[in-house]
This record gives sequence, C-alpha cells and structure tokens, in this order.
Amino acid sequence: MSEYQWHEAIAQLEPYIFRIYTPDGSGTGWLVSRSKTTPLCVIATASHVLDHAYYWEEPIRLHHHSSGKAVLLRPGDRAINIDTVTDTTAIIMNRGELDLPDVDLPMIKKDYHLKPGVDIGWLGFPAIPWASLCFFSGHISAYLDNEAAYLVDGVAINGVSGGPAFYLISDSAELIGVVSAYIPNRATGDILPGVALVRDVNRFHDLAEGVRTLDEAQAQQSPPIEPPPPAADAEPGASRRSSGAPPRP
Repeated sequence: MSEYQWHEAIAQLEPYIFRIYTPDGSGTGWLVSRSKTTPLCVIATASHVLDHAYYWEEPIRLHHHSSGKAVLLRPGDRAINIDTVTDTTAIIMNRGELDLPDVDLPMIKKDYHLKPGVDIGWLGFPAIPWASLCFFSGHISAYLDNEAAYLVDGVAINGVSGGPAFYLISDSAELIGVVSAYIPNRATGDILPGVALVRDVNRFHDLAEGVRTLDEAQAQQSPPIEPPPPAADAEPGASRRSSGAPPRP
C-alpha cells in the first residue's frame, strides 16, 4: 500500500480545482496543463457540463477553489474542445490573473489504464447549497475498452461531473480520469446504488502545447452540437441528457 495518504492527495489537487457555473447549472473542472511558452492553459471537465452553454454561446464562470478568484468567460474569451462521445471537454483560455500552479499534475501514461480492484478517489462540488469541495472514493469494478471508461463502485452526484479521478502512487496522486456519470441499479423498479462512470484522460495529454494563441485555438474548436433534451425524470439542476443515457452527476 502506498504511504501517500488521501488527505495529502486532496491538498495536492486543491490548487488545480475549479467550480464551473453556467446559466444552466454547475459542475467541476481541473487544470490539466499550462503552456510553458504562452499564457494559455487547459481546464478539463465533462462535456455535458458545458454543452448547453457552448451551443447557445452563453458565458461560463470558473471559480478557482484555492485562491477564491473567479473569471467570467464569454465566447470570445475561450476555445472549447468538446467530445460528446467520451463526455470530455477541454476549455482553452488565457490564464490572466489566476494564480495557478506552475507544475502540471501527473497523469497516467497514455493508453494505460488501471486494473479492477484498485482504489481511486475523486473530487467535486455537489450541487447542494452548503457543500464545498468534497472527496469520494471507491474501487474500480471494470475498464470498458469500447467506452474508454472505468466503472467504479462509488457515488457521483449532480455538480461532481467533470471532477478529477485519481489514485495514489508512492509520493503523489496520479490522474486517471474525469467523472462523467452515475448509473443506478433500476432492475427492480426502485433506484438502488449503482456505479460511477469515469472517462480516461488520454485526450488531455499535451493539449496546452498544441496551440500558440487563443485565436488559433478558437479556429480549431469543436463545432457546437445541439445538446439532448432533459430526461423526463431529471432532477432539478441535472444536466441535459437523453432518456437512454446514463444519469449525469
């Protein structure tokens, strides 16, 4: 077992975490990387956190957890690289006055994934009034190659979407994925505990160095795609999704 503890990992990750607000709801994001040669930085989150705001060219607000600073990003202030298939999104922006760490968080090697049974943790902001940044944990139940995702024996609720999932190595936390969805057990008709869905981080490697200016990033950003309508049973504040999709936290 690693000597590095969960509370140490939380302290390590906190300076990288953002709460994301849109006119439609809220979610979680985290600093993937910052360019060494430009003012650009990349924030990761889940696509369904931003799909409505991106499609309608609405502003999004990023609240940096550890410094308390916030930035309002209008369409001209950001580039959105959205992948609805994997439910992962990169926000590329100028870091401006945000006090961000100089060192990128370690990520699991590209095209590697953890085995079932490994303990992982994740961080996020539950969409309840009194909740600040919260820690969750569970075991990996399976890795789905066709989904590039983990099934995890743990809980994810509204607002935690987009949060970083990680595991402990000898002296650090290493990022493995993005919180995407919670899949409850409905086999008996009742809603029973299920599994969380965590998307892997493959597409986030080296993003910050892939573009040189915000204009260039905007020229390469994803075309807006109309988001699916909310399910009939969606809870207040839940992200929009089709009735056949896993419930999004």
